[in-house]
Amino acid sequence: MSRNTDANRKLHKKKIDNKKRKIQNAEAQRKARLKQIREDFKAREDNNRV
Repeated sequence: MSRNTDANRKLHKKKIDNKKRKIQNAEAQRKARLKQIREDFKAREDNNRV
């Protein structure tokens, strides 16, 4: 059984932090993509009215 040394804790924390960072980046990209789609759709609707 491995002991929970400082090195193990730091390594584990680093892995968890990287996963969190990846999730946050993916969420930000998704929101930006949705915002762009909404803007494009709105612009297309405005062009169709004119």
